[in-house]
Amino acid sequence: QVQLEESGGGLQQAGGSLRLACAASGRTLLGLTMGWFRQAPGKEREFVASIRWSIRTTSYADSVKGRFTISTDKTENTVYLQMNNLKPEDTAVYYCAARRVLDREYDAWGQGTQVTVSS
Repeated sequence: QVQLEESGGGLQQAGGSLRLACAASGRTLLGLTMGWFRQAPGKEREFVASIRWSIRTTSYADSVKGRFTISTDKTENTVYLQMNNLKPEDTAVYYCAARRVLDREYDAWGQGTQVTVSS
């Protein structure tokens, strides 16, 4: 199973930018879809963005479209989430996840990284 480790979280002012990274190891990422999710205090975990590793097809939650960009670095086996024009409501723990392309459920998760956006 793939192992995932996030980094890059922190504190940023509203309107600023952060880039999260998810380093993957343990198996090839071919045949996988990689996703970013987030969970704010008192709320359920929600989908943010995903990318199919092999053909780089992307999907975004409406709340982040136009502000966040998911991408991959295949030489580094890393998935990135570039977050621009951050808003206080983006404050959450962000998780990287992986699933097989034909599966509905993500079955590999990182430990999460905190993103805090101040107004």
